[in-house]
Formats: sequence, C-alpha cells, structure tokens
Amino acid sequence: MEEHPQARLIVDTLAKAGFIAYYAGGWVRDLLLNHPSDDIDIATNAPPETIQTLFSHTVPLGIAFGIVLVIIDGHQYEVATFRQDLDYQDGRRPSRIAFTTAVVDARRRDFTINGMFYDPLKDEILDYVNGRSDLEAKIIRAIGNPHERIKEDRLRMLRAVRLSCRFGFTIEKETEKAIRAHANELFPFVAIERIWQEFTKGYRNGKLRHMLIQLHEFGLLSTIFPSLQQTSLDTLQHLLAPIKDYPAKAPLIASLLPLFPNTTLEEQLQLCKTLKLSNMDHQFVTFLFHAKELTSLTRPVERVEWAYFYANAFAPVSLQILAAHFDPRRHAAFLLEHEEQMQFLEKSIERIQKHDPVVKSDDLLKEGIQPGVTMGILLKEADRIAINEQLHTAGLVLEQLKKYPIWPK
Repeated sequence: MEEHPQARLIVDTLAKAGFIAYYAGGWVRDLLLNHPSDDIDIATNAPPETIQTLFSHTVPLGIAFGIVLVIIDGHQYEVATFRQDLDYQDGRRPSRIAFTTAVVDARRRDFTINGMFYDPLKDEILDYVNGRSDLEAKIIRAIGNPHERIKEDRLRMLRAVRLSCRFGFTIEKETEKAIRAHANELFPFVAIERIWQEFTKGYRNGKLRHMLIQLHEFGLLSTIFPSLQQTSLDTLQHLLAPIKDYPAKAPLIASLLPLFPNTTLEEQLQLCKTLKLSNMDHQFVTFLFHAKELTSLTRPVERVEWAYFYANAFAPVSLQILAAHFDPRRHAAFLLEHEEQMQFLEKSIERIQKHDPVVKSDDLLKEGIQPGVTMGILLKEADRIAINEQLHTAGLVLEQLKKYPIWPK
C-alpha cells in the first residue's frame, strides 16, 4: 500500500476526535485497478465546522455542501461530510443537503465503481453499492435509478462515456438507455466549461478520439455541436482518424477541428469562443489555419515567408498535425522537406526569434537614413534580402539594398 502521510494524518486526526473518515470515490477505484494516485478525497461523519477547528489551514470550499479544503504541507485534500443530496432543481447541484451516514452517502454518488470507500486505518474497502463486482466485470453502472442519477447531474452522461473509454469498460444497458434518453438535455443544465473539462480529461488519458465517437453514438456530441446532427458515425470516424497520429504537444482544440472540415477561420474562432477557450488556443487555431494555407500554396513561397513561419513556436506541432492528414508516404516526405528547409534557414530563424535582424536602424542611420516611414520600409526590405539571399552581414545586405529604387537618391 502506497503511503499518503498528509491524507493519513487527516484521517488519524478525525479518528482521535471521535469521528470516522475514509478515502472516497475515484481514488478507491484506481487503487483497485492498481494505479493509485495522490488525488485523494476524504469523506467523514465530522461536521464541516468541526473539520475547520481540527486543522490549522482550511478553506471553506463548499460549506453549504459540507466540503472543506484541508491543506497540509502544501498538499490539498477535499474533506466532505457524509451527505444526502436533496431537491435537485438545476440539473447540476442539489438545492439542499442533509448530513447522513457512509451508506447513504455512497448511494448518492454517480457510478458503482466510484461509490466505494477505503479505510486506511483498517486497510479495508467498504463497498455498499457492489462497485467491486462491477469493477471486476468492467462495467459502468449508475447507482440506483440511472434516469434519476442523470437528472441530478446531466454531466454524468459525459463522465460515463469518458470512464468507459478510459478503462475500456462497457456501459451497463439501463445506464446506456438513460444516457440516450437524456442526451439532448445537456443544455442549459451543464456549462460548456464543464464539458471542456471532460474533453480535457479524455485527452490526457489518450482516449479523446474514442470518447468523441462514443459521444456521437449516444447522441451527446450532436447536442454539444448541433452542426454534427446529420453526420453519420462512419463519416465521423473517418474525420477523426488522423488525430491518432497528432503529436502529444498538440492542444486539445486541434483534435476537435477535424470534426468541422472546410470551415473558415472565422467559424473556427467562433467555435473557440463558444467553448470559452484561452487566447492561446485562439492564436493556435489562427496559426494552424494559415499553416494549412501556406503549405497548400501552388505559387512559389519566398524564404523570408518560410523563415517567419518556422520561427513561430506553433510551427513544429502544426506541421506534424498537417502531416497526419496525409498518407504515410507523403507524410514522411512532407516532414522531411520542411526539416531540410528549416535547417537551411536556421540562422535566419534564430535571428527572427531573438529579434536580431542583420540590418538594424543604427546601420541605416550611419548611411544617413533618418527615422521615419522610409527607414521602416528599408528595414523590412533589408530583412527580406538577408533571408532570401541568406546574407548574414549588414554590409552585404546594404550593398544589395542600395540597388533598389526605394533607396533614397
């Protein structure tokens, strides 16, 4: 058994004060699957006010729901009082709760495999919902009535699919029927940020493609993205096939874009806005769109344009993403061509990244060019000459620049 001294200290402290406390939920599931983590939630019969008095560093994370964050040596643990959730009205959270026993608390949870407790003092699993047998049978089963569990929290539908894909488990028939029956009820009950969190977890587990396919199969993906309502499962699988070859560093949004082929940049940015993504994601989507355009051009592209493209931090990942959409032979040739071109332009790329052009304003001042519009034009042209002709000293570039009509007579 892996030791978690801070979590164990919390359980010990509560036990010495006369209360019971267990590790709860996902951590117990993962322990039984033999990949325990440090992400431990603790459930107890101690009231939240008592928890706050027993520990010196606490944050009232959700006192109304009996949840207190306990911080020990920089480690954070959610400590929640056993509760029963009552009066669900918004499809996400109960309007009130009642403190209760471990047995009743287990029955309010989402799936049987997430409803077990672990007593670290006795090294014992407490299973009031038959979670262990479902874990062994590789089944995702809602606790109690699946329709009620889903109506309490519509996000549970996505969570069921994510867990199914993560572990390779089957969703039990009645639970699956309930998901299909309520698939069109995600909104307005679930915020888009929560859906994005589920996508993110699926992506981190390397199961996003499978998750998106299963979400579509259950009618959930077309609820999230209505434009996919007429998309067949076969078409969706075809669209998503390349993402299995995307680089690990590709941002999550890159794996969703293939769902929307032939969309304009404005439409892709609107998608980012709808999903409430970061400015960084907006910038990446913009760069990837232009990368696709640039690498598809039939006209000759100047070295200066390539150098600025390669100098962007998004370039390596974007090229790998674009290559993933080619057949294997073209894939390799495409990446090799750009690798060779990058090596050839290496000095220029480094200069661009360091904001260190060959010809600077001081060089032009020495030639009698005063600051202003003309100097700006000449600096830009000097940069173009330096990169296109691979000249790395100011004198050689100026020599060429003086032959241009834009050089003041």
